[in-house]
Amino acid sequence: METTVYQETSMPRIGDKAPSFKAVTTQGSINFPEDYSGSWVILFSHPADFTPVCTSEFITFASMEEKFAKVNTKLVGLSVDGLYSHIAWLRTIKEKIEYKGLKNVEVNFPLIEDISMNVAKKYGMIQPEESNTQAVRAVFFIDPKGIIRAIIYYPQSLGRNFDELYRVIIALQTADKFKVATPADWEPGDEVIVPTAGSCGVAKERMQSKDTDMNCYDWFFCTRKLDKAKIDSALVKKE
Repeated sequence: METTVYQETSMPRIGDKAPSFKAVTTQGSINFPEDYSGSWVILFSHPADFTPVCTSEFITFASMEEKFAKVNTKLVGLSVDGLYSHIAWLRTIKEKIEYKGLKNVEVNFPLIEDISMNVAKKYGMIQPEESNTQAVRAVFFIDPKGIIRAIIYYPQSLGRNFDELYRVIIALQTADKFKVATPADWEPGDEVIVPTAGSCGVAKERMQSKDTDMNCYDWFFCTRKLDKAKIDSALVKKE
């Protein structure tokens, strides 16, 4: 009886330093994450060039590149296809494909050639139960210091929600800038979570506070107002 043996899939974790690598891309060679120091980065993988779900994703991401750039976020894609395949596919996207009214879309962010699967394996993008030869739809959110702050994985059949990817970037930056947490379904302008009281004294003060900008429902659950305009002023680059 034959036994299928899969290579163990390892992946970095939230809080880890993003694994370093050098790679050839459609925008030239990169040294990652060092070349992106000082910027947030979304590093994402897709299964293969010339596939329909991936095509819809790249059109969407490319159409949002400027929006991400305004919040100091750069995009880097990857698949285990070769450079010439990448170039031909991206040309086809620009010249022939229309999706949700988006057409003539040019992908300007780098798409990594990873025929050796070296980068995909470093980041656990190869999931053997899905495929031994194609990456799943992994998304790594990496901060300006090169630290992994969030990770989302999707199967090959499921296209990503790009509004959610943008929301994650904004939520992470908001948490860092204002020292808060963001509750379920948070969108900029919604109330944010005040860090839990670290002592009985602070808990008592919060429950007795007359601060109209803070609502304490119990000592451990307090929210406060944080206007969208204030977030935009802090995070979005001015023209």
